[in-house]
Amino acid sequence: MKKLYCFDFDGTLTYKDTMFLYLKFYNSTKFNLQFIKHTPLFILLKLKLIDAEKVKKSFISSILKGESRSKIEKKSEQFFTRYYPEIFRENALDFIKNIDPLQTDCYIVSASLDVWVKPFAEKFGMNLLATQGEFKDDLFTGEFLGKNCNGGEKVKRIEEAISDKKYDKSIAFGDTSGDKEMLDWANEGQFKFFH
Repeated sequence: MKKLYCFDFDGTLTYKDTMFLYLKFYNSTKFNLQFIKHTPLFILLKLKLIDAEKVKKSFISSILKGESRSKIEKKSEQFFTRYYPEIFRENALDFIKNIDPLQTDCYIVSASLDVWVKPFAEKFGMNLLATQGEFKDDLFTGEFLGKNCNGGEKVKRIEEAISDKKYDKSIAFGDTSGDKEMLDWANEGQFKFFH
């Protein structure tokens, strides 16, 4: 019985969203300044008057643009060391511990940026499908490579990743409307399973 598990990351496996946590960890002074500057955009976002991807890109870019890949990766490793396992739901960690790696393929499917989720995916021995940061000459451009990995994009990424594989059962885990398509797509959709 070959199974496929697809896990959303923020809020599903963790207690909190990692974007703000990581960006503040990366540079708290810059974070505080940019947070104030972005407050009007966050309000428009709450009122659903602006595209979430635009706001997300603008905020991430305001802190990480122009930074080197090596510095971002080093900070991501430090972030992992600082916050693992503290930010994870205990029952999610127990569940992951008991997965049979021979019978199951596991993916973290996250709208968060690949750079800071990668150390966690590696720790769990999982494949990672996430929003990808764009680097040119080893510097972060502030742009994304392709689309924000959310909503229908999550399903698209999963289907691309498993195109040549066959599973007896697929189970998806999520906790927000951004996971709806993935939960509907899987044989079994688990909403707030670890909450």
